Amino acid sequence: MSRAALLEPAAPDAGTEISLEEWAALPEDEPGELVDGRLEEEEVPDYVHEVLVILLGRLLANWVLPRRGLVGGSGGKFGTGERRGRMPDLTVYLPGRRPPARGLIRVPPDIAVEIVSPTPLDARRDRVEKVDDYAAFGIRWYWIVDPELRSLEILELGPDGRYVHALGATSGVIGPVPGCEGLALDLDELWGEIDRLAAGEPEAAAPQ
Repeated sequence: MSRAALLEPAAPDAGTEISLEEWAALPEDEPGELVDGRLEEEEVPDYVHEVLVILLGRLLANWVLPRRGLVGGSGGKFGTGERRGRMPDLTVYLPGRRPPARGLIRVPPDIAVEIVSPTPLDARRDRVEKVDDYAAFGIRWYWIVDPELRSLEILELGPDGRYVHALGATSGVIGPVPGCEGLALDLDELWGEIDRLAAGEPEAAAPQ
């Protein structure tokens, strides 16, 4: 066994309570979010999920990076409560705000994006549990993207600390996107990429 492997924290046993700091220190190949002090297994993303993460991440990066904001992927660990930690599919920090470069993140992003997976458990997690967690954490905008329903919902955090419905759409060009001046999102184009994947287009013929 390598010295690096010996230095890595051991994965907790099922049901064992751990702190946010212990959760944040777990190796990358130990998946899961922290719920009430216990590691909760994440959904296993399918390829549709991963394609949407890349497409939306590219769209958000093209919009916010020239404005000197930041876009992060699903590896960031956010301490959303004293005993709760979440890993959104995408996060955005608008200009003037920054998370720490490493370790547990306690600075709420301006936008969190979740791509809903097709199982009831994962849908409940994204649509119910994370709504409460992200509101309590102070994330201003929460995007819920559902490839099965072909829908985009954007929730905005109100002054009372609760989310209100800012946008719901299934098709067309959304612009400007709430909270994102100058950003437009073509839902038809987004779903078209999923249709193309589902259709299983044949690979291009190899050059002769």
